[in-house]
Amino acid sequence: MSAQVADKSDSPMASAVLHRHTSFVPKKAVGGKGSYLFLEDGTKFLDSTGGAAVSCLGHGNEKVNQAIIDQLQKISYCHTAFFGTDVSEELARFLVDSTGGKFSKLYVVSSGSEAVEAALKLSRQYFLELPTPQPQRTRFIARKPSYHGITLGALGAGGHVIRREPFEPLLSTNTSHVSPCYAYRGKKDGESDADYVTRLADELDAEFQHVGPDTVCAFIAEPVVGAALGCVPAVPGYFPAMKSVCEKYGALFILDEVMSGMGRCGTLHAWEQEGIVPDLQTIGKALGGGYAPVSGLLISDKIVQAIDKGTGSFRHGQTYQGHPVSCAAALAVQKVIKEESLLENVRSMGGYLEKKLRETLGDHPYVGDIRGKGLFWGIEFVKDKTTKEPFSTEITVALLIQETGLKPEHAISLYASSGTADGIRGDHVILAPPYNVTKEEIDIIVETTRKVVNEVFARVG
Repeated sequence: MSAQVADKSDSPMASAVLHRHTSFVPKKAVGGKGSYLFLEDGTKFLDSTGGAAVSCLGHGNEKVNQAIIDQLQKISYCHTAFFGTDVSEELARFLVDSTGGKFSKLYVVSSGSEAVEAALKLSRQYFLELPTPQPQRTRFIARKPSYHGITLGALGAGGHVIRREPFEPLLSTNTSHVSPCYAYRGKKDGESDADYVTRLADELDAEFQHVGPDTVCAFIAEPVVGAALGCVPAVPGYFPAMKSVCEKYGALFILDEVMSGMGRCGTLHAWEQEGIVPDLQTIGKALGGGYAPVSGLLISDKIVQAIDKGTGSFRHGQTYQGHPVSCAAALAVQKVIKEESLLENVRSMGGYLEKKLRETLGDHPYVGDIRGKGLFWGIEFVKDKTTKEPFSTEITVALLIQETGLKPEHAISLYASSGTADGIRGDHVILAPPYNVTKEEIDIIVETTRKVVNEVFARVG
C-alpha cells in the first residue's frame, strides 16, 4: 500500500520511521479541530473516516483534552498487579451500567487486537473453571472474510485472506470459518431473509458437527462487518439464530464491536439493535475516540462467576492494562457522547448520509452496493452491476480512490480495502465521520466522494 509523499525531494529511506510502505513518507498532520486535520503543507483535510472509524468526536475536543491533562496531573501509570485507580473504576461502572446489567465487568487494554486476544483466552479459561471442567473445548468458529485483529491469535481467528497470507504457517489451526451474512453477494435469487438466515444457521450447525460440538469454545462475529467487507450489516434475525446454535452446543457467543460499536451504528452497543446479548463483547476505536490508545472487553456475569468460583484469576495480564490516562480519555469521550446526545445525531445524520449517498452514487455504473448503519457506510465497486463481477486486482480500484482523495484538491479520507468479493478480489471504501458531524459537512463529504469516484473511473473505465 502506498501513501501520499510529503516532499518528493526527500528520500523516503531518510525517515527513521518504518512507515506502511518503505517507498513513501506520508504528509505530516500538524493539527486538527472538529472534522478537519491540518497538514504541514497548509491543506485543510476533511477526516470523513475518522482515521479507521476512530475519531468519533473529531479532533481537538477540549473536554477530552482537559480530562487527560487532569489525569496526568494525578497519576499517569501504575501497575494493576499492585494498584487500582479511581478513573478505571469509574470507566468500568459507566460501561457496565450502559449495558443495563447485561455485563458485570470490564477489562481494559490498549488495542482492538489485544481485546480480541483477551476474549479468546477468557473463553477457553471459562470452560476450564466450570464445576465440571471441559478441557476438550479448544476451538473457535468465525466467519469469512472477517478481520478481528493483527496479532497472531486475533489474525488466526479472523478470515481475512490478504492479511493472513504471509503468516499462515504461524497461525493456529484451531479456528474454522463459515459464510458471512452478506446479503449483496450471499443471498440467492428469490431467497427471503428468513430462508437465508436458516441456511446460514444450518451451515454453522454443520460446522459444529464437523469439528465436534463439544470442542468449540465460542463463535465470534462482527455485528456490522468493518474493514473486511465494508460496513455490511446482518439481515433481521441472523444473530438470534446464530446465538441459538451456540446455546444448543454450550458454546459462548462473542461479538467483536471494536469497529462497529460504542455508538458508531446509532446505539452505544451494536447488539442493542439485534435482539440478543453476547457473552463477551470487544470494544475499541470509538471507545476513546483516538485521544489515547484504549480498548476493552465487556464480560457477562456467568463468566465472571465461573472464574470467581474457580481459580479467581484470569490468567492473562498486560503492562498497560487499565492505564489511567487511557481510561480517563475513554471516560471523557463517553461522557461527551452521552451529555451532548450524540447518538441521536449519529442516527439522524446517518440517515441523511445514506440518503445522499444513494441519490448521488446509487446509479453510478461502477457502484454495486451502498450499505451500513448509523455513521458507518461502505461503497462497493464492481465492474458489472448485473453480474457483480469485481475489478481485477491489478487495477487496485479502492486504493486508487483512497489515494485520489488524498490529493490537495479533494483533501478527504476514503478508507479503502480489497478482497471484498472473495478474499482476494473486490473493492470498497468506508465513510465514518465523527458523531458530531453536521449536515453541511455530510454534503461536502458526499459531493467530494462523487468527484473522486468519477475522477478515478474516468482513468480506469
